[in-house]
Amino acid sequence: MSDISKASLPKAIFLMGPTASGKTALAIELRKILPVELISVDSALIYKGMDIGTAKPNAEELLAAPHRLLNIRDPSQAYSAADFRRDALAEMADITAAGRIPLLVGGTMLYFKALLEGLSPLPSADPEVRARIEQQAAEQGWESLHRQLQEIDPVAAARIHPNDPQRLSRALEVFFISGKTLTELTQTSGDALPYQVHQ
Repeated sequence: MSDISKASLPKAIFLMGPTASGKTALAIELRKILPVELISVDSALIYKGMDIGTAKPNAEELLAAPHRLLNIRDPSQAYSAADFRRDALAEMADITAAGRIPLLVGGTMLYFKALLEGLSPLPSADPEVRARIEQQAAEQGWESLHRQLQEIDPVAAARIHPNDPQRLSRALEVFFISGKTLTELTQTSGDALPYQVHQ
């Protein structure tokens, strides 16, 4: 994208860093001088009740600077980087439509990466396919499934240890669902973020 077309995109600010590094305090100060609305970019803070060990903003901080995507799920509910990207883009569009600038604050780098680069078009998990893979592993062993992966996707097999059943089963599952290897699909990124990002 050319510099001219980038300049025409709406602005967004990314404030990222480790837990308890002062991001929230800085975001509150920025909110006093810039027309920003805050979006939390934290894989723990999206969950209700996850207050200990997460540096979740307190009531006073939230009053001074409300955060979007905070306390939106119960801990029993799954929430993926794809879910975050979808929700964050919707919040960013809402903020931009109101004439303000999205200020994304947090430390979950996978979420920032998902926004900036998009996500590979991997298929959703399929419990039936996963069950068949696990049944095959129970009968033949994970070493056998790793050999199968070496034939299907040697690049992924070189990265995945035979004793890593979660990653091994996911690589096979992706192939069985899509007909494409994990390597093929991860080399394809999704849509880039339609914002002029300041980090």
